Amino acid sequence: MKAISQILGGNLRQYGMVGALVLLIIFFQWRTGGKMVTPTNFQNLLNGNSYVLIIAIGMLFVIITGQIDLAPGSVAAVVGICVAMSIREGSAWWWIGIIVGVVVAIVVAVVVGRLLEHKRQMSRGPAVLAGLGSGLVVGGAVGVGVSLLISAHGIAWWGGVLIGLGAGAIIGSWQGTWLAYIGVPGFITTLAGQMLFRGVYRWIGKAQSIPVPSQIQKIGGGYLPQIGPVWGPSMDGSGMNNLTVLLGLLAIVVIALLEFRRRGKLLRAHMTVPPLWASIARLALLALVIGYLTYLFASGPKNTSFPITGCILAVFILVYNFIANRTTLGRGVYAVGGNRIAAGLTGINTKKIYFLAMANVSFLAGVAAVLWVGRARSTGPSDGTGWELDAIAAVFIGGAAVSGGVGTVFGVLVGGLVMASLNNGLYLMGVTSDKMAIIKGLVLLVAVAFDLYSKSQGKPSIIGTLQRSFQRGKKDSSPGDRVTSFDGLAPVAAVETVAGEAAPAVPAVAENIEGASAPMKRTVEVRERK
Repeated sequence: MKAISQILGGNLRQYGMVGALVLLIIFFQWRTGGKMVTPTNFQNLLNGNSYVLIIAIGMLFVIITGQIDLAPGSVAAVVGICVAMSIREGSAWWWIGIIVGVVVAIVVAVVVGRLLEHKRQMSRGPAVLAGLGSGLVVGGAVGVGVSLLISAHGIAWWGGVLIGLGAGAIIGSWQGTWLAYIGVPGFITTLAGQMLFRGVYRWIGKAQSIPVPSQIQKIGGGYLPQIGPVWGPSMDGSGMNNLTVLLGLLAIVVIALLEFRRRGKLLRAHMTVPPLWASIARLALLALVIGYLTYLFASGPKNTSFPITGCILAVFILVYNFIANRTTLGRGVYAVGGNRIAAGLTGINTKKIYFLAMANVSFLAGVAAVLWVGRARSTGPSDGTGWELDAIAAVFIGGAAVSGGVGTVFGVLVGGLVMASLNNGLYLMGVTSDKMAIIKGLVLLVAVAFDLYSKSQGKPSIIGTLQRSFQRGKKDSSPGDRVTSFDGLAPVAAVETVAGEAAPAVPAVAENIEGASAPMKRTVEVRERK
């Protein structure tokens, strides 16, 4: 048991979810007679679910703050129709230049005003006036120029994509303002947004099916191209895709470098380092898995390989994982979700956190809409229907807590793949849509209910219990400051140690504040080093 813990790096909660995913795939491979694990099916699995996983990443940050967003599907529908119609109608959308001009004017006014006030030590009144003047001049020029260009040349495909993403960001800002600055709860705000923007979609689109250009179709349903010599096995003898093989090798090399870089940091900080054999075994296991997946995606039928949507999803996973774990903004999201009042007392701008979390998920819904209409090749009346529910399910199955403060990007990825594999496997087995919905609902309900029941009894979840049994007997890696929490719950303020020195921590806080939910009422103990 201890050897397994060392190989997995002690992160048994997340690896446990991966194990459940593997078991699910093996089960469906058996029940479908070998139809589950094939190049074509894995390509379709990733192509057909990337848009939900991207929304789920944004939904994670909203749920960590203790809120919920019910509108991403409707927002995606609006974005999709805006992309298609703006490209089709071209010069008729000249008024977009006015919106661009206003946005530019606001940005320039704020930036110039603050620079003059803080850098040039100008008083607030003149700085504001100078900022407004600069914004009006620059924004007006940009707005007029963009309007004239659209009137003369129409809107290119990339312009339509930018318009759609901008629409998603504006809608997200609208909803974030109601939540953060007016105080309307996220559930009510987004429930209203779900109805409002679904109506806007029907009003604008009028139930039309509008095709999108081939460039967008390539983004939503294309694959990495073949370059270089043809070699290796494949389904139809066309050879393996070299770019996919290169991508897989690059992933293995990067993971190995990061692992040894982490070991080097621990050694320089004179902290406990896992045995070298454990790191090598973990890297070998990951290399084996990545290598097999690379083979599957690279050996598909001719003109197929790793989907472009998969590349886009990978970029968002890396970026948002970095934001969650390595930035002040990400730490603030966890702190607000753990205890909003305590986070505010430490100086975190809770309104800003709520606003950005809500604006972000709508922006990612816009990205998902571009991928969807590209794969579907046109808009449709049912675009976005139920997307938010799939995203929410992925977040909770991935380990997020209903009360907020808990969740990881990696967990969301695994949770989303569990739901996608469940959908795909049941479809391959010939299960009808009504029974499929029943099974999916029961899986989500049981997973979340069991976790809530365990915590309400003052016990960790089953995965947390396994983690503790594996770690029993292990010595503390550092005698310094320590933050204790239950079952992986994030502390009120994250404490990072560099070279054995602990960063300043929040004083001990008992989160039994009136109005806090039961799972949120835990005690965070901080032991200061003498």
